[in-house]
Amino acid sequence: MGKHRLSKSDIKTLNARLASLKLELSKKDAVDILDTESGQSYLVNGEPWLFEQDGELVPHLKMLQERQVLPTVTVDMGAVKFVVNGADVMRPGITKIEEGIATGDMVTIIDETHGKPLAVGKALLGSEEMRNATEGKVIQNIHHIGDKRWNA
Repeated sequence: MGKHRLSKSDIKTLNARLASLKLELSKKDAVDILDTESGQSYLVNGEPWLFEQDGELVPHLKMLQERQVLPTVTVDMGAVKFVVNGADVMRPGITKIEEGIATGDMVTIIDETHGKPLAVGKALLGSEEMRNATEGKVIQNIHHIGDKRWNA
């Protein structure tokens, strides 16, 4: 497990990749890359912010608790225990779908009572297709509370 700090030019390059997430790091931010068995994670000022999966930057749930940068999908309280155990999101458990989600987009899965982020997933359908679906998987669970990335 290695860790190294990014230079200012590396942060500039990273910022270009973060533009799609509407995130930007300042020159004063201390950005470290942590190499773990589950892949590379990015720590900003000591806090987990991002990780790489299949060449794509994915926001860490701990960062999403502070700033919501992804579209959200709300699940009912009956689905919560399954989502936080790593299950993909099934259409019947969804109560609200934000507009503008496209197939393949990263989304934050939140609970309907507290509105807290439970997981980050990849949309298998767009917003309209999700609304029209009545059953089946609609979001692939990528990172959830309590998984190996949460504790890294």
